[in-house]
Amino acid sequence: MNLRDAAGGADLLFRQLFDAASGTYTHLLADVDTGEAVLIDPVDERHQRDLGLIDELGLRLLICLDTHAHADHVTGSWLMHQATGCGIGLAAAAGAANVTRSLRHGDRVVFGPRWLEVRATPGHTDGCLTFVLDDRSMAFTGDALLIRGCGRCDFQQGDPRRLFASIHEQIFSLPPHCRLYPAHDYQGRTVTSVAEEITLNARLGHQASEEAFIEAMQQLQLPPPGRIAEALPANLRSGRPRPEHGPPAVPLP
Repeated sequence: MNLRDAAGGADLLFRQLFDAASGTYTHLLADVDTGEAVLIDPVDERHQRDLGLIDELGLRLLICLDTHAHADHVTGSWLMHQATGCGIGLAAAAGAANVTRSLRHGDRVVFGPRWLEVRATPGHTDGCLTFVLDDRSMAFTGDALLIRGCGRCDFQQGDPRRLFASIHEQIFSLPPHCRLYPAHDYQGRTVTSVAEEITLNARLGHQASEEAFIEAMQQLQLPPPGRIAEALPANLRSGRPRPEHGPPAVPLP
């Protein structure tokens, strides 16, 4: 496998994967010269698909990153760690167990000569992170900023004032051409951009005020996430099954 050919001749291989059950996007990035890769927001039920792709492409997965402690699906980070020995990265603010790298604002996650800049974007949850590619051409916003919307703020220490500030200071400050990849879209859209969201996001764009945003978020009457009772405790273990349900654990490096 010529990885550069697989990447369309580019230095960076990028794949966007989708879990229809939870509407979650998983993102794979790899440096074509070294084959070193990172996987963002894996879903446990798609573990075999993701692992198969990584094996087919001959990549060396360095770390699985979660943008936050998800409430709608169980992360695949633990399963991938068990299969490949990769690290597990999550915000220190999430307070999860089994994390091999606790991430903080300003950290860098390096793969080959490339890196992802870690930006804290709390508001949906305390521990939400956005990962920004080194050349600022791409950013992975998790549930903080969605396409024409944003994450809810009514659980996991959600705070609309913090979310408004996070998005404006950490995401809308990126170059207008920066492509944004959220963790979900329920209408089949796969990517947006900073310019697009500043112009067209009715909640958060340049036509929206902070007070109007806070009022709108406080008035949302949304049902709880369907799998929160199962997913949140599991994700606070980084997806590791309870001992009676899983194989013997490999010690974390």
